[in-house]
Amino acid sequence: MPNITTKRAGELIRSVFEILWDKPNGLTAREILQRIPQVTKLTEDELKPSPVTNLPHYEKIVRTVSIPVTQAGWLAKNEKGLWHITQDGYEASGRFKNAQDFFLGALKLNNDRRRSIPENVMTLELAQEAAWGQIEKHLHNLSPHELQIMLAELLRAMEYYPSWMAPQEKQHGKINLIAYTDPIGIKGQRILAQIIHKGQSVTLEGIKSFVSILGPNDFGMIVSIGGFTNEATQELSLINFQKITALDAAAFFHLWETYYKDIKEEAHRFLPLKAVNFLSTKT
Repeated sequence: MPNITTKRAGELIRSVFEILWDKPNGLTAREILQRIPQVTKLTEDELKPSPVTNLPHYEKIVRTVSIPVTQAGWLAKNEKGLWHITQDGYEASGRFKNAQDFFLGALKLNNDRRRSIPENVMTLELAQEAAWGQIEKHLHNLSPHELQIMLAELLRAMEYYPSWMAPQEKQHGKINLIAYTDPIGIKGQRILAQIIHKGQSVTLEGIKSFVSILGPNDFGMIVSIGGFTNEATQELSLINFQKITALDAAAFFHLWETYYKDIKEEAHRFLPLKAVNFLSTKT
């Protein structure tokens, strides 16, 4: 990898911030890296593919220089590979007009860390992104019927009681699964679940249509592997939709991962998981 000055590091991380500036929900690292050449001129060495990964050098450089900025609390990353600017990051961008000063400011907040970032930090980051990419693709490839079975087993692990599942020929209706909050339904509270598995995001109209079928004692659950539109996400946070639980692919997986040990082993086959140990990133 070519040597990188703090000036160049600042320019590249500023490019990341420029890409993310008007993206409050963030973008994946892969999307950001694909857009870097569109917002900054890269050198021949930066564009040259690595003999090890066959990826251009600039991708590793950007990942490397992003780490102290993340540790400074200016850039946030999750284990699914999603990056977004934090409030502190927006404020730091206002304080440091010069790209090099911006990067040096992040390094100053991490003066107890070596300027050369440990390789294991990037190894873990790349592994998490790759793992989530495979899991997300797997979820998209599952059939609605398989997702329905998974949701039923997940609800059982969460100590709810599925009582009805739509037969395969009727899985395109508004309700795919009904569960009660007690073993025999004496409390009268139900969970009505809808599974959307068509690839597109659920709109606000779709949310309202689902809400219209809920009774006064019903709670709604929408599982949409394709996610939800920004308008739908914003409205779901309002009081009108407090009885609705909306799960996109990441949220559904988080619950599956959380309750994995409590889910019946025969159901693990729909989304089998295996833990892998990595060298700790703590210093």
